[in-house]
Amino acid sequence: MAITVKIDLGYEFEVNAQAADVFKVLSDVPTSVGYFPKVEQLTDMGDGVYQWEMEKVGTAQINIQTVYASKYTSKFDAAKNKGSVKWTPVKGVGNALVGGHWTLVGKSKSTAIELAIQGEIEVPLPGLMKMVVGPVVEAEFEKLVDKYIANLIKQFGGEV
Repeated sequence: MAITVKIDLGYEFEVNAQAADVFKVLSDVPTSVGYFPKVEQLTDMGDGVYQWEMEKVGTAQINIQTVYASKYTSKFDAAKNKGSVKWTPVKGVGNALVGGHWTLVGKSKSTAIELAIQGEIEVPLPGLMKMVVGPVVEAEFEKLVDKYIANLIKQFGGEV
């Protein structure tokens, strides 16, 4: 028996870096993932597909390890100073489906960034635990994404 926890996060912020420089980091999946906390292993599966294996969280008795794969595509239009990085879930890998996108809009001395993440994580626990476990899993995921964004903001010279 398993619990499905849905994740739906959205962020908007602006950094002190040029759009092309931000795009270079975010479109290079291993470089970008290097700023994400608690990633145990990232595996390049080829054709723009990467498998994420997160560190286990929880206690010795009850712990969860999230594993999933996503296919990444990216594009940058230098003339418009805009870019995007999108990822779509790959079914049949691990215990989660995660998709989302980065959207970048360059300004004269900064870049406006939008991040959206949607996902479903299967947690191998009885349905009765959903009321307790669901909010904990959501909060943990959000905390990791918040730290990821903070790490990227620091890398890009701070927030505007």
